[in-house]
Amino acid sequence: MTPSPDAIIVGAGPAGLACAAMIRAEGLNVMVLEKADSVGSVWRRHYDRLHLHSDRKHSGLAGMEMPRTYPLYPSRQQVVEYLESYAARFDIRPVFNMAVSSVRRDGVQWRVEAGHTSMAAPVVVVATGLADAPYRPSWPGLETYQGSVVHSSEYRNPTPYAAKRVLVVGFGNSGGEIALDLTSAGVDVALAVRGPVQVLPRDLLGFPIVAWAILYRRLPARLVDLINAPVLRLALGDIEKLGLRRAARGPLQMIEENGRVPLIDVGTLDRIRDGSIKIYGAIDRLASDSVVFADGKNEKFDAIILATGFRPDLRRLMPDVEDVFDKHGMPLVTGRATSAPGLYFCGQITAATGQFREIGLEAQRIAESVKGYVRK
Repeated sequence: MTPSPDAIIVGAGPAGLACAAMIRAEGLNVMVLEKADSVGSVWRRHYDRLHLHSDRKHSGLAGMEMPRTYPLYPSRQQVVEYLESYAARFDIRPVFNMAVSSVRRDGVQWRVEAGHTSMAAPVVVVATGLADAPYRPSWPGLETYQGSVVHSSEYRNPTPYAAKRVLVVGFGNSGGEIALDLTSAGVDVALAVRGPVQVLPRDLLGFPIVAWAILYRRLPARLVDLINAPVLRLALGDIEKLGLRRAARGPLQMIEENGRVPLIDVGTLDRIRDGSIKIYGAIDRLASDSVVFADGKNEKFDAIILATGFRPDLRRLMPDVEDVFDKHGMPLVTGRATSAPGLYFCGQITAATGQFREIGLEAQRIAESVKGYVRK
């Protein structure tokens, strides 16, 4: 007979797997629920050319490094293979096709509902990730626009866009890389950039940019940005000359205060410089076959790709739980005990020091806390 779980983990992505491995290492019983039919389902859906922006050495989850045979920046497929190997090594067997609909307090337990199934445990760890709630902005005329409009989460490769003119909306990492992917395949592409931005090189002075963030992690973000500003300008050039506006907040401040990750440049700036990727401003409205920008420019585009990010609101998952979310429905605390006894979140925050690295550290802290909570 299967013992009742000490902890239920929602999600079998990097955060869910790391938490399962670390909590089980403390001698506790874990149940992992995953709405898809495999581990790392979000990584399986990412666009084909995606690589980690954090280097291999700083991207292994708790208890298992990434293989040394991987390149410095592992590919999307290699990340998927790594997650499969991680689950196998720690004998993590998620219950697949179990979409959790609600998490509620039930006496001293947490009750988790998934379809017609109801289960309870003293601990719940929500590890659903950040890339599971696509944000799709709307503009006047969107309903009459005759071209295709897809979110970046639906983009795979340039093949469907051959001989088309494409507008990518957004200057985050997805937007920058998708635009680069398209132009590398000969597609006529432009970027719509609404506001001020920050850009970081993937490597600085021969070291991964994540390694620099880890080195400076104990210093205030404002100070680090001030220290790094001159060398970043030398490395990247003057982005204002490319039609971009530099944000007043530095890259680390942007991450810490706004939760926005700067563009990690892997070649996009060079293609903007040579004119392969054109820059436009904010969108005002759409016409049947064109986009009208806030500055009055009217340009025809056959397709629009919305690299506009994700906005997960976890209040929908646990509507009765109070004092654990901010005004956007994001956890106030991740990687540690929340104000609700037995409730934890893992990997629900952007990090300058590498998402996988931080997930691994959070999982270890959560496991130690869970052990003390369950056995007290």
